[in-house]
Amino acid sequence: MLGDRQVALPGYETTLGVTINAAPADIWPWLMQMGYRRGGLYSYDWLDRVFGNLDAPSAERILPQWQQLSVGDEIPIGRGGGFPVNAIEPLCSLVLAGEAPGLRWSWELALVPVDGGPTRLLSRNRARTPGTLKSALTMLALTPAAFIMTRKMLLGIKWRAEAGAGAKSERRAA
Repeated sequence: MLGDRQVALPGYETTLGVTINAAPADIWPWLMQMGYRRGGLYSYDWLDRVFGNLDAPSAERILPQWQQLSVGDEIPIGRGGGFPVNAIEPLCSLVLAGEAPGLRWSWELALVPVDGGPTRLLSRNRARTPGTLKSALTMLALTPAAFIMTRKMLLGIKWRAEAGAGAKSERRAA
């Protein structure tokens, strides 16, 4: 995947995916507007609010004011910090990546059309962390939480994109 080159020799890698009955063009806007005080994170909003990642529910519609992202922008997560945008291939891939002392990470959201019908939305996380006990214990604790939140996010985007694609089909048929 495009973001894989951001983290050589990761100690952690996970890929999750969901099939969405919509075209990439129906899914991409939801990715572009992700973030705090933007479209939200499409996961368990109540849990994101408890941890300060959101202060309002995730959007249920496309927000035109948040449809532009460029390499170098940052998708805000909570009141401080965010995910730096490292690469964008419109309608294909959004790569977020960063580093801190002893840590290098990437998160890619990719859209893969399936035989002219549905689209696979893939989420891949890769990280290289220090080889310390503290780092290993932190990753051990974060892994199940990341799985739960990411899975719900993928399903949240699926629900929203399919609802939007269905509304477009109904308008065309009328």
